[in-house]
Amino acid sequence: MTLQRIAVLGGGAWGTALALTCARAGRDVTLWEFDAGNAEHLATRRESRFLPGVRLEGNIKVTRALAEASRSDAILLVVPAQAMRSVIKSLAQTMAAGSPLIACAKGIEHGSHKFMTEIIAECAPNATPAILSGPSFAADVARGLPTAVTLAAADGEIAQALAQTIASASFRPYHSTDVRGVEIGGAAKNVLAIAAGIVTGRGLGASASAALTTRGFAELVRFGKAYGAKPETMTGLSGLGDLILTCSSPQSRNFSFGVALGKGEKPDGAAHGKLAEGAFTAPVLLEMAVEKNIEMPISAAVAALLAETLSVDEAIDSLLTRPIKSEE
Repeated sequence: MTLQRIAVLGGGAWGTALALTCARAGRDVTLWEFDAGNAEHLATRRESRFLPGVRLEGNIKVTRALAEASRSDAILLVVPAQAMRSVIKSLAQTMAAGSPLIACAKGIEHGSHKFMTEIIAECAPNATPAILSGPSFAADVARGLPTAVTLAAADGEIAQALAQTIASASFRPYHSTDVRGVEIGGAAKNVLAIAAGIVTGRGLGASASAALTTRGFAELVRFGKAYGAKPETMTGLSGLGDLILTCSSPQSRNFSFGVALGKGEKPDGAAHGKLAEGAFTAPVLLEMAVEKNIEMPISAAVAALLAETLSVDEAIDSLLTRPIKSEE
């Protein structure tokens, strides 16, 4: 499988970072951006306004024409999870049959409870769905710092070919066939990262942070098992690896959002204009957990706090006063 022409849809920080790593891998890259002002900034200044000081490689072409991007050999979808459906519907009108579409958003669609590859299969049935996830910050990837992630597709050979296509000296994608497991890890860890941020913002200490992350991982594993994820995926880069990263660093938007909540800010203002995908995922994750009778008290507390049916202190008390039980 020859995959020389790569399109990246989304000119934000993560999209720009992935465009850069594909360019470093020697690919011809088309970076599509919907916003006219940001597209012009990228094209004329050759620098992302979200990643100051990081220059675009010469083999990255910036465009606002979706049809132009659709003529690539593989397409990375780096748009918010809740916008994925509309972008894929537009893309499907001009893309070639069988083209790999790699979802790079970590979330679950509201209402439908569909994961990103399910939306791809529904809206572009002739495409080949794949998912990219794992412990990675855009700034690190853009600057060429060592990063390892997971790329999954149902067909192992396709997953391997896609991983080799976007791999560079500093960006190492491991390949997998556990599509659902990779998607679950990416979506659930965002919610748990908000909880970890709340613990930090409230000043509850390192011991509480460690306990929260560990028990949060137990929730992630239970959810993954119920929805068909492989155990090794949950303990891998896209599960435990991503959880550790996002539950411990202010570079994580979800963690920073949680810190602001822990300090007393309201959900509407705590994001400070930045996308915290976990805020959208929390209620959906909880609905899906209830459907399969999965116990997820941390995620439930986050969802209640975001809905403002519990205060931060009430959410913390709801966890600390749970019955004493065996660790599982």
